[in-house]
Amino acid sequence: MGRLTTHVLDTARGKPAAGVRIMLYRVSGNSHKKIAETVTNADGRTDAPMLEGKAFTAGSYELVFCAGDYLRATGQAVGEVLFLDEIPIRFGVPDDSAHYHVPLLISPFAYSTYRGS
Repeated sequence: MGRLTTHVLDTARGKPAAGVRIMLYRVSGNSHKKIAETVTNADGRTDAPMLEGKAFTAGSYELVFCAGDYLRATGQAVGEVLFLDEIPIRFGVPDDSAHYHVPLLISPFAYSTYRGS
């Protein structure tokens, strides 16, 4: 059975990013359907996979990380308009029997992602 997991690391502070709200959407053309929402724990991870089992099917997905709220809460960013606020990562799942791990590494002025294990 396949599954989707994620975690968030704060590269500016060199530690896991706790308290980051994450939403997961299934994407089809111009349609986005929210299918899950969670918040990272003290280790910057979610307590359970974002999606797994029969609910995890091949297709396009988008994770949206509420980085701006986290950066404000940690004192790394101030103001109403931030350089990075909500960070969307759209990715495809061709094999719904595999494990897809999509982490986010953030700082106030940069982010990166990759397919992890």
